[in-house]
Amino acid sequence: MNESLADVKPSDSSTAVLHFECLSGISGDMTLGALIDIGASLDAIQSGVRSMGLPDLSMTAAEVKKAGFRAQQITIAHPPESAHRHLHHIEAMIDGATEIDDAAKTLAKAIFHRIAVAEAKVHGTTLKKVHFHEVGAIDSIADIVGVAIAVTSLQISAVTSSPIPTGHGEITIDHGRVPLPAPATAEILCGFPVAPTNIPYELTTPTGAAIITTLTECFGDGIGSFGPPPSMIPHRIGYGAGTRDLEGQANVLRITLGHRHEQSIAPEITMAGIDSDRVALIETNLDDADPQMIAGATQRLLNAGALDVWQTPCVMKKGRLATVVSVLASTELAPTIQTILLTHTTSIGVRRHFVERAKLPRRDHHVDTDLGRVPGKLVTLPDGGMRWKPDDDAIRNLTEKTGQSSHTLHSVAQTQFQSSSQSDLETQ
Repeated sequence: MNESLADVKPSDSSTAVLHFECLSGISGDMTLGALIDIGASLDAIQSGVRSMGLPDLSMTAAEVKKAGFRAQQITIAHPPESAHRHLHHIEAMIDGATEIDDAAKTLAKAIFHRIAVAEAKVHGTTLKKVHFHEVGAIDSIADIVGVAIAVTSLQISAVTSSPIPTGHGEITIDHGRVPLPAPATAEILCGFPVAPTNIPYELTTPTGAAIITTLTECFGDGIGSFGPPPSMIPHRIGYGAGTRDLEGQANVLRITLGHRHEQSIAPEITMAGIDSDRVALIETNLDDADPQMIAGATQRLLNAGALDVWQTPCVMKKGRLATVVSVLASTELAPTIQTILLTHTTSIGVRRHFVERAKLPRRDHHVDTDLGRVPGKLVTLPDGGMRWKPDDDAIRNLTEKTGQSSHTLHSVAQTQFQSSSQSDLETQ
């Protein structure tokens, strides 16, 4: 995930989840329709898009039926134009918008950047020179920016999706006749699960492909976010309609808005005085990596922001001694951790899990002794008591400066902590 996308996710403890079910593929207008059907404000979306220098644009949502099922169909009207925009033109429009918040701007630009990378590769050019055709049209710009506004307004913490059907056959684009999926769509979906289908139409557009892959990387684990619905409590379900009528199935995108189902968490995790959060656990088994390689990868993982890294000896098939490298990281950092493991070790595959943690509240706290200042962590226990642990690196540095043993320094620091008054602990 692009590092700047870390600012897109809500900073609170939101557990809201969006799950995309793409039976008939995904496009920008289908996504926007489903999000509005869930409850995203059409007025806020229209105001945001208009503030990009498109005052004459109008957006309407109408309830239609596809194969007997109701869905929202989005129509975007604007004066005719023939401009082919470059990436920097679109980014300037987004940056100049006065009715779009920073999180939505960041997400929208990430979606456009993904499309630009794919187009540049397909046409053998650079990001600076690549220009958008269909995706650069006003209605596509409105779809992408509108989706970004809608998603960030819903305070989503996770996005998952079913595998993506692309359709098969041929279509005609500005560059002529091409097979399905369209070249840019195929490039965008590299590395992501696609689903087989016999439908001879374009089901997934470049815009739709860029939206779902960016969302699952920003609010999830990229490829690991594709599969059946997660454990959650559904609250609202939205349907967005495509323009074509398909034989034998409804041409709609279904999005479910829910909240994580925390029933699996032990009751004591949610006790008063104990915090909880959700993190990613990424693991790989290495039977052909030397210790120096693993040590180097461990340092890279920690430098990248991993919460913890540990190694466990194991015996693999054929009796080979091996090492399990386990990494704990924030969910948004999971794709980066995966890349480091696959790039800087001999791993050819990793396992990913999402786990809930129960943790005691803690903060930095130092103790001043006759031998020097000792920083550490002050932990609040469930009963309100305090526990303090000195920092190992600080003890090691004091050992070198004073010549005292680490055992002595630990003892002196703990004795000083125990003599601290309650006011000292509260004011530091």
